[in-house]
Amino acid sequence: MREARLGDVVASMKNGMYKPASEYADDGVPCLRMYNIDAGSIVWRDIKRMKVSPQEYADFGLREGDLLVNRVNSRELVGKAAVIPGSLEPSVFESKNIRVRLDTSKALPKFINYQLFARGSKHFANNAQQVVGMASISQGQLSDFPIVLTDVDEQRRIVAEIEKQFSRLDEAVANLQRVKANLKRYKAAVLKAAVEGRLVETEASLAHREGRSYETGEQLLQRILQERPKQWTARGRYSEPPPAVCDGLPLLPEGWTWASIDQISDFVTKGTTPAAQKLFDDSGDVQFLKVYNLTFDGTLNHRHKPAFVSRETHIEELARSKVRPGDVLINIVGPPLGQVSVVPELLAEANINQAIARIRPIAPLGFQFIAMALMCDDVMRWAIRRGKTTAGQANLTLELIRGLPIPLPPLGEQIRVAAEVDRRLSILRGVEAEVDANLQRAQRLRQSTMAKAFAPNVLV
Repeated sequence: MREARLGDVVASMKNGMYKPASEYADDGVPCLRMYNIDAGSIVWRDIKRMKVSPQEYADFGLREGDLLVNRVNSRELVGKAAVIPGSLEPSVFESKNIRVRLDTSKALPKFINYQLFARGSKHFANNAQQVVGMASISQGQLSDFPIVLTDVDEQRRIVAEIEKQFSRLDEAVANLQRVKANLKRYKAAVLKAAVEGRLVETEASLAHREGRSYETGEQLLQRILQERPKQWTARGRYSEPPPAVCDGLPLLPEGWTWASIDQISDFVTKGTTPAAQKLFDDSGDVQFLKVYNLTFDGTLNHRHKPAFVSRETHIEELARSKVRPGDVLINIVGPPLGQVSVVPELLAEANINQAIARIRPIAPLGFQFIAMALMCDDVMRWAIRRGKTTAGQANLTLELIRGLPIPLPPLGEQIRVAAEVDRRLSILRGVEAEVDANLQRAQRLRQSTMAKAFAPNVLV
């Protein structure tokens, strides 16, 4: 192996073409964008087509073996590259990419592409210019990318060995991804069984078997409605919540009833975002939660990219944004919708932004069953079907959240269901953690394989 520059093996480079939206066409020529380059390969998705003249196709057409390199993107993604395969539909490329044609008597496209995949991201992130919030690299910077070279026959052997190793890793990763998909289906099945009364023996069945009476879900609902005015925290005149609209909803087990979120909770509201200069990263008096802090498993990832406000802002401007332990949070702006998290005990006070709705259960009802119901796919589909899309963004209104019907079992049964769900999902989380660790290990093996292959003076 000897050290060289990418420019030493390049026959030509060309920036892509720009066309206004009026030139896009359903039956035009595919135009590859930065979104079509991922993990060293061309990804055929979200394809845009455009009208091009014969001369434009001659200038900007892509051939088998061309390298397509992304020249404008976020700093961590600029410089990503892919080899154009022979099976690709005849295509052109847009202006945020550079087409690199190699002198194949000196370097094989895959041999160079693997080096760009191995080291390009870090190299260009450190060397790109910043332009209006985006990072940019020039043809000159791309030419200066450091590579290693050997004779073409040895390059071919190295590429074959890398692909053999990657094929094994790809098979292992595919198996791990199938496990993850099965775990996701299992979780959905557990939650569905939980809110349909099939996970544990129902309170009605237990009571019949033991010859005793019990408080039904309907009786529990009436008790909650009596407590609701006493626990009401919203300003203004108190109003009775409308009942759940049950048309089209399935039959529930004996002793269960349908209730609207409004009936079983304090005033359902959403947050407010203060002026940008009043938000602080990493430290401050009171945490300010955003959608990325929510998850799909009920936990609140409040340590992820934490934001804060001062206590003065918290008290004077964010009254409707305050949350406390036991509040159930759900994002109402997506995609994706349906991220549900419970505020933990260790977070004594916090605020939420306007993309998050807050549901505060009325005692004696706890947060566990509400959170489980909202995490159930069937319940969320009911809401999403009735939501709206604005400017390509999915939304749920507060009125929709308040009217959302959820099943309400007897309180004792809720506790048993929550315990069983927690037991099963805790096992699932352990398996998921092991799968994720193995996926990370596969990625490290991929990187170490390429590091070894392209170390100067070292051959695989």
